[in-house]
Amino acid sequence: MSKALIKFIRLSPTKARLIAREVQGMNAELAMASLKFMPNKGAKYIANAISSAVANGGFEANEVVVKSCRVDAAAVLKRFRPRARGSASRIRKPTSHILVEVAKAEVKAEEKKTVAKKAPAAKKTTTTKAPAKKTTSTKKATAKKES
Repeated sequence: MSKALIKFIRLSPTKARLIAREVQGMNAELAMASLKFMPNKGAKYIANAISSAVANGGFEANEVVVKSCRVDAAAVLKRFRPRARGSASRIRKPTSHILVEVAKAEVKAEEKKTVAKKAPAAKKTTTTKAPAKKTTSTKKATAKKES
């Protein structure tokens, strides 16, 4: 298992967590490919963290899985904007830390056995029932004749 940590990224942690949840448990190569086409700013940073974690472990991207992708809040930069009548309002510029852990993909022994024993499925024959006939009640038919 290898890790990569990117600190003090000028990105809101809540926005980055939305992207981090998408890639957890994915193959690293597939995760980087899907992040490449996301329009979010955080996708670029998380893709960099994944590729860095893969390189730190000396693995190939197709043989590891993103075990965890965590986004923590970092220091908040505080700025002020002038407002009416000499007052000022605070502007918060949040930053975040991204921690990515990758590990070798594990293939369970049970999965190997089930793949080897799996036989082609027999064809199922489906029977179709004829649609039910609509029956008109005799009361309605007699009521129409009388009127």
